[in-house]
Amino acid sequence: MKILVSGGAGYIGSHTVVQLVAAGYDVVIVDNFSNAHPTVLARMESLTGTSIPLHSFDLTDHDKTEHLFATEDFDGVIHFAGHKAVGESVEKPLDYYENNLGSTFSIVRAMQRYDVDKLVFSSSATVYGEDQAAATEDRRTYATNPYGWTKVMQEQILRDVAVAAPHMRFALLRYFNPVGAHPSGTIGEDPSGIPNNLVPYIAQVAVGKREKLMIFGGDYDTVDGTGVRDYIHVEDLAAGHIAALKALEETDEAVHTWNLGSGKGTSVLEMLRAFEKAVGREIPYEIVARRPGDIATSYADPTKANAELGWSTKKTVEEMAADTWRWQSQNPEGFAG
Repeated sequence: MKILVSGGAGYIGSHTVVQLVAAGYDVVIVDNFSNAHPTVLARMESLTGTSIPLHSFDLTDHDKTEHLFATEDFDGVIHFAGHKAVGESVEKPLDYYENNLGSTFSIVRAMQRYDVDKLVFSSSATVYGEDQAAATEDRRTYATNPYGWTKVMQEQILRDVAVAAPHMRFALLRYFNPVGAHPSGTIGEDPSGIPNNLVPYIAQVAVGKREKLMIFGGDYDTVDGTGVRDYIHVEDLAAGHIAALKALEETDEAVHTWNLGSGKGTSVLEMLRAFEKAVGREIPYEIVARRPGDIATSYADPTKANAELGWSTKKTVEEMAADTWRWQSQNPEGFAG
């Protein structure tokens, strides 16, 4: 099978591409490199031992997207591409709606025109709004920021398309906090600017790029007062996408929704301690005021994915920290280094 991976040069996309190739799929990547570095391609090819075709353009360009589908015989799509920073989405809502919805419109129209009937969509726990503790897939969806609303809307768009085109198959994968890196340390998360997420921020403090970790809130009703999140190793997450793709090949249902998570919460301080263990020394931090919009606890109920996909997380928090540190210590400046 030939699979198009949109955003395939990004953090989650690159790890998924490596696993797809290992599983015997032919893979084609589209990425405009707005949140990825071109050198990742050579590293993916080194890991897989094969050449991976990559097209560099913006998927909101309908003509280029149509041309790609016209010249390639795709069997399915895994759709990662999209802007993803919550704070930035509040500052630039039109950019987020235009880009995230526009790329999905472009891909699904091309899929319909060229008879490609399987799409795995990268959704998010943000669709549960502030109700993210032990979230199950039947929970009401809503959002608290424009980024989250783009995910809610894209899910609804795909459901509506499935009604109009019942032969199509969609997997909506809601995941929580991806962390970690390829165990080789060759590819990993390389955020531009100040990291929005905890683990890459800890890694940059540990490698000396930043002075100390700022922990936003130490007075939540949690095990130690810091926020609790469901962290999932990016390798487990990539495996979940492949399991979902295989499930779409066999199902009679048009739309499936699955949480991809561990089902366990880890506090900020617990993750920090795991990272200190990986690094072998203490990491400086300061607890400061809560950030507006942050919630105390967020974790998945992955029971449905466990049962229906035969998938579950394998990697521990300690492995997440160790793999992240291996990546960061070997690549202190990320892919640009």
